[in-house]
Amino acid sequence: MNSTRSWLVWGAAVLAYTVAVLQRTSLGVAGIDATHRFDVSAAALSSLAVVQLIVYAVLQIPVGVLLDRFGPRALLVTGALLMAVGQTFLALASSIEWALVGRVLVGAGDALTFISVIRLLSNWFSGRLLPQVAQWTGNIGQLGQVLSAIPFSFVLHTYGWPPAFLSVATMSLLSAGVVLALVRNTLHPVENDDTRPSWPEAMRILRQSLTRPGTQLGFWSHFVTQSSGTMLTLLWGFPLLTAGLGYSRSDASLLLSLIVGVGAVAGPIIGVLTARYPMRRSNLVLAIVAGIGMAWTAVLAWPGHPPLWLIIVLIATLGVGGPGSLIGFDFARTFNPKRSLGSANGVVNVGGFLASFVMMYLVGVILDVLNQSRIDRGLMSEVFSWDSFRIALLVQYLVVGAGVGFLLRVRRRVRRQLHQDEGITVAPLWIAVSRMLRRGGRSGP
Repeated sequence: MNSTRSWLVWGAAVLAYTVAVLQRTSLGVAGIDATHRFDVSAAALSSLAVVQLIVYAVLQIPVGVLLDRFGPRALLVTGALLMAVGQTFLALASSIEWALVGRVLVGAGDALTFISVIRLLSNWFSGRLLPQVAQWTGNIGQLGQVLSAIPFSFVLHTYGWPPAFLSVATMSLLSAGVVLALVRNTLHPVENDDTRPSWPEAMRILRQSLTRPGTQLGFWSHFVTQSSGTMLTLLWGFPLLTAGLGYSRSDASLLLSLIVGVGAVAGPIIGVLTARYPMRRSNLVLAIVAGIGMAWTAVLAWPGHPPLWLIIVLIATLGVGGPGSLIGFDFARTFNPKRSLGSANGVVNVGGFLASFVMMYLVGVILDVLNQSRIDRGLMSEVFSWDSFRIALLVQYLVVGAGVGFLLRVRRRVRRQLHQDEGITVAPLWIAVSRMLRRGGRSGP
């Protein structure tokens, strides 16, 4: 554990995750191009991203069961191959139907990747280093967004649709080869298949993970922190910044890349705080969500177009949400035995993507409704106007607000269980802070 070999395995796994993020976010950069290539509305365009996320979310729990049974290496390779095939379909598609097939395959391959990487970490790292490595993993993996926002965007607008998507398909084939060569599930792999849980046992493990309040707390933490940024980077960020606010493609690419840069700074800090104050992780989640909510409120309430500095503040705040969502996996690790971590991580990972695809689809529907209303009044069609976006994006408050309500409810159950099982009573935050200021110490979830 924590050896040189551990870091080698980690590097290969992070490469696979980075390429998966590239595949996931490539459509967001190509959103406007897709509306022209396939001649579709905003709602139909959102269906491309939504179907990908629906497949991703629906597969998370089955993938978690497969992960507990077969291990992360096999799933990482399979996921990379599926994404390569999916992006090839998209590269050659001439209709929205074939594009949907491609995004389904991309979503399926993506579904196999992240929780496999997170599961792999617990086999190669331990102690306080583990939550920090998890944060580094998430942050470095988000470089895939930079790859889609800058080099992929350049290839797309210089050489066209097929070369751009075929190039990223090749990246997945490369990552599959690296994983095959370097990744092993554990330091001392056991070849005897009898050590794997049977299918009935795997389903029993899944049911236990689902019923644990700690797993549910991880689900809702992921739900509220990741969704807003994912909605923007996967689909609506480019149309919002270019067509809505009038920025150039290059400026929009740089702005969206800022999410990754901020995450790279915030992630290690969040990792240290998570390791040092494990009993205050939910307070950290709520603080991140409050910051995102205030930033969106300032942007959407600004009269006219918001200034550049405020857009930068918003995107920087969203950049904290990505590493913040990894706290959900730390809850899963804390409240589940290692043999059920695959299932628990699958449950947690559903959260943010469930919220994301609900948001993305509703934004697309509202944009189309508002545009049709504009046409009915005899005005020019303008699907991606800023006035329409500022109304459509209000759906975030409903989705995230509901998630915060459930998070607070399940947190009470977790704290009650901690008190019953371990005699730990979590004091109100203000009391914990005053104690910490006096003599330092730790404080509860």
